[in-house]
Amino acid sequence: MRAGDVDSPARRMALDELARAYWYPLYAFARRRGLAADVAADRVQTCFALLLERDDFARADPARGKFRSFLLTAFKHVLDDERRRESALKRGGGRAPLSLDTNDAERRFREEPAVTDSPEAAFERAWVGELLAQALARLGEEQAGIGRGDWFERLRPHLAGDDDAPRFAAIAAELGATENAVKVAAHRLRKRFGELLRAEIAATLGEPSDPRAVAGPRAVAGPRAVAGPQAVDEELRSLFGVFERRA
Repeated sequence: MRAGDVDSPARRMALDELARAYWYPLYAFARRRGLAADVAADRVQTCFALLLERDDFARADPARGKFRSFLLTAFKHVLDDERRRESALKRGGGRAPLSLDTNDAERRFREEPAVTDSPEAAFERAWVGELLAQALARLGEEQAGIGRGDWFERLRPHLAGDDDAPRFAAIAAELGATENAVKVAAHRLRKRFGELLRAEIAATLGEPSDPRAVAGPRAVAGPRAVAGPQAVDEELRSLFGVFERRA
């Protein structure tokens, strides 16, 4: 919504935030379709260039579907158009509208499990990864802001589901705290992590806003649409179902 408001001073910030957060799923989709790394990166840049050029964000209607569906549909059109033109530089003049770390994207893609997922499944799995990463980053910023950054860093592996996460007793010894205090802190962090993840998901659904759900260091000026609990629950089941289907 902010990205589509041409009169908003926060528009560029919103565009940058969207691109940084959600361009990798598009890249994973293109790579799973068989495009080479450099071609996939160029197609993603072309997609965002077109979205900016045509003010497509301003025409996006939450009532017609989810933001991830809107973005993937737009990208599919770009891939089809570029294939017909056989030129990645036809639109956008070869200019990168945003600074994107394509080397990091390829590293991440190569580190993904070797599976035969469809491009759509790869897109959804990457989308879930981005939502988790954003929620974890927001939690880290919150904890650093209240002087608990060291606790967060030591407990991060438990939040991220790391099988090699250190035992609570070892973390307690490093922090000079009791094991029970560390367990309580881990419980609270997991709860807050869940709240922030739900807020990230809600913000992509484009329903009436709830300012409490997006409070935190990464909140930026302007309204941010947030969905209700039922819509978030449905989206959670839909998104994480991709891992169950893969299993």
